[in-house]
Amino acid sequence: MNVQNRPQTILKPSVLAAGLIVALLSGTGSTAGAEQVERIIRVANVTATEAYQPMTAVEGRLSIAGSDTMRPLLVKLAADFSRNHPKAKVAVEGGGSSQGLREFVLGLSGQRRGDKARGTGTEGASTVTVFASSRALNEQEHGHFTSRFGYEPLAIPIAMDAVAIYVHASNPIPHLSLEQLASIYGTGSASPLTTWGQLGLGDRWSQAPIDVYGRDNRSGTKTFFSELVLHGKPQKSTVLEEPGSASEVLTIARNPFAIGYAGIGFNISDIRVVPLAKTDGDQAVAPTAETVTTGSYPLSRPLYLYINSDPKSEMHPVLLEFLRYVNSAQGQAVVLAAKVYPLPQTIQEKNQTLLKAFTR
Repeated sequence: MNVQNRPQTILKPSVLAAGLIVALLSGTGSTAGAEQVERIIRVANVTATEAYQPMTAVEGRLSIAGSDTMRPLLVKLAADFSRNHPKAKVAVEGGGSSQGLREFVLGLSGQRRGDKARGTGTEGASTVTVFASSRALNEQEHGHFTSRFGYEPLAIPIAMDAVAIYVHASNPIPHLSLEQLASIYGTGSASPLTTWGQLGLGDRWSQAPIDVYGRDNRSGTKTFFSELVLHGKPQKSTVLEEPGSASEVLTIARNPFAIGYAGIGFNISDIRVVPLAKTDGDQAVAPTAETVTTGSYPLSRPLYLYINSDPKSEMHPVLLEFLRYVNSAQGQAVVLAAKVYPLPQTIQEKNQTLLKAFTR
């Protein structure tokens, strides 16, 4: 049945929906109850969304490459999607947003390691059709893609995320501002910050160095952080760059004097998220469902899937069905279970309208 002719089912936060999320969260060690989950969904402005109803059983293979930040989320989404469509396989590979975006814009990528390991890959370059990115294409990248293919890339937000500022769990710093982060990470500051004492901490912290960690140049999170915090200016040469968010937060967990940034989904017990203010005079806020979806947390961002799909052609059935699933109540429940935040209802509605245009 064509989805455009099917009556829409609207889900409000219910015990059933909350129970699904609780079941998913139980695998991550969370003790969130149904009432707490309902409150989170309500605050995140996702009180109504379409239930997932498969248009048809699909089969085939879909590969998604790109963001390391998004990989844990996409792995969970792929596994749940495959339970609905056992003959559809969704392979997820990281590699970094910024590196992958360049390959996506050019339409070329090296052979995927996972395919090669299974003996199903092809030698040489292959076309990238689905790319996961923790940042939006910039104007230049967007222009290069459109010039090459003759149509615009299709951007589908699938979740909301916060770039969190992490310190060791023992660090008592109460909050930071974007201006202070710029003085910690960037060059050219009139008052560079190099010790925790300069941020007001006393006792053993007064002379302790700020050990600064970040991501490498393959990372879309680094690009996002640099644009919003450093405004394109160079970072200090002393910043210790990690190849992935997981390795970065583990390093911070071992170093009481460390500071770093990564997606909110990488929070672990031995580190702490620092509330953040836009300027030194503003009130600092922690990254929560409410502050991220409303944009009051300064480093809020959508997480995207970018699709190379000619609008004059039909979208691959597995891809279309996967996008419909991700944008449904069931998919957004998995988003929450992956420790990131669901899409606001307004973005979900835009996604639904866009996907219906590809339904034949």
